[in-house]
Amino acid sequence: MNPRLNDSRRDQPQRTSISTSTLPCCVMLALLASLIGCARKDPETPSVEQANSQQANSQQTTAQQTTAQTEPATEPIAPQTYSASADELLAARLPDEEAAAGWVRLFDGHTLFGWEITGNANFRIEDGAIVVDQGEQCLLCTSTTWGDFQLTFDFKADQETNSGVFVRTPLKPENVTADCYEINIAPDDNPFPTGSIVQRQKVDGEAAGPQTPTQWRTMSVIADGRDVTVSLEGNVVCRYADPVDLAPRRIGLQHNSGRVEFKNIKIRPLGMQPMLDPELSQWKKYPEMEGTFTINDDGDLHVLGGKTQLETRQSYGDFFMLAEYKIDDPEMNSGIFFRCIPGDEMMGYECQINNGFKDGNRLTPLDCGTGGIFRRQDARVIAGENGEWSTVLLHASGNRIAAWVGGVQVSDWEDTREEHENPRKGKRTSPGTIMIQGHDPKTDVLFRNLQIVELR
Repeated sequence: MNPRLNDSRRDQPQRTSISTSTLPCCVMLALLASLIGCARKDPETPSVEQANSQQANSQQTTAQQTTAQTEPATEPIAPQTYSASADELLAARLPDEEAAAGWVRLFDGHTLFGWEITGNANFRIEDGAIVVDQGEQCLLCTSTTWGDFQLTFDFKADQETNSGVFVRTPLKPENVTADCYEINIAPDDNPFPTGSIVQRQKVDGEAAGPQTPTQWRTMSVIADGRDVTVSLEGNVVCRYADPVDLAPRRIGLQHNSGRVEFKNIKIRPLGMQPMLDPELSQWKKYPEMEGTFTINDDGDLHVLGGKTQLETRQSYGDFFMLAEYKIDDPEMNSGIFFRCIPGDEMMGYECQINNGFKDGNRLTPLDCGTGGIFRRQDARVIAGENGEWSTVLLHASGNRIAAWVGGVQVSDWEDTREEHENPRKGKRTSPGTIMIQGHDPKTDVLFRNLQIVELR
């Protein structure tokens, strides 16, 4: 992501900025009908000089976000711009062991990057938390899709607040008994107290505990196939077995009535399967190409030498892929190609692997940046460290592609091009192979902990 100076103070640290606005209902309905579910273009932050022109021609990303204000709920709620410095985003990185287990943050604590509002409510950020207390009933949804997962978050609700977290949800669910799972946040006297799955399974009010305005509480939701488990403060309060399958969809934070706050929102995909073994049995080598791929004594994949590729024997369409990588030179380059044309020369989308940045500013990648989608969207911050193991989680679902590095989301791109077999030339949503790239004669990169799970 390109650097941007704070508009009011040019001597402040460089920051990424996200401008957000609420879509009219008619536009949202049209989006739902088309199954796109997003009005956002490439989420790139412009320079100060570019900001006005990019907003005017709609090339600037707009996540849908609103500010608190006193107008009636029927009035449009004004947009607000959030920014984050490189230091703030780097501080949001997760401990290495968490990131290596697949955990990522859905909320970086400073911006709503990776989120979309579905209606006219005043979702906003206060003191590192997502807050809402006014407007029409609606959701703040992830732009990404989640199937089997473990989700944890902290929440604080007023005594009479009725809110919830929707999982595997469309942007605008119509029937919570069929469209999604609504994990309720509500008083003890509600038909479905906190921790219940609305219209599916009720939690005993005593097990849910009292809802007090000053109390932060921790909830965990595990969705694994047809089984949904809800815990409060580490204690299981609800187990539900769905008689039917529910397709992977989004995570949504609900505004219904009253004030609610959310923070420390983390998630990890479940069902990841290893991709590496000593024989590289799941991969195809191209010995006629320069460079080599070997498994060293530590079980790491060593990519060495010139332009080459290592290709999966299986094709993948929608998936999460986890990888740890180690790259020493900031100018050294590798990549994870995906939805490739099988057997061709890296004809696919590319998740870049490069930790270089310009002029000491991690908001300005040297060459797209790790987690950036090469030639489509630069990483908004360089979160990987040269000479150290770093983690990238790559996500592809339909025409939406996203990546996290060290647990912080660095890219969120929607491919709006015309369909094409070759992702270099157009949108490809059909399955393709995954390739690890050897870029040039100087390539010397290590990978480990490669895992993948398909979204079905």
